[in-house]
Amino acid sequence: MNIYVGNLPYGITEDELRGVFEEFGEVEKVNIISDRFSGQSKGFGFVEMPTNSEAEEAIKALNGESLKGRSIKVNQAKPRAERSERPQRGPRY
Repeated sequence: MNIYVGNLPYGITEDELRGVFEEFGEVEKVNIISDRFSGQSKGFGFVEMPTNSEAEEAIKALNGESLKGRSIKVNQAKPRAERSERPQRGPRY
């Protein structure tokens, strides 16, 4: 199951986040989203856990909990919506 984790402390590492979720079971992948230009964390990420029951237990236990002083939001990630092409705009005058 893919899990969304929001309101993350900006200084947290993927290894630290993995450790938090490993208390509930096996973690396949951790990905903290960062700004492509500055490299600064955007304050959210995703954790993949292969066993749904362990993932659901982690969600129930961690949603709203404090992590390094921030109350994190944890829930099942929604599938990413397809991005549509941006409409072409005419020249600006």
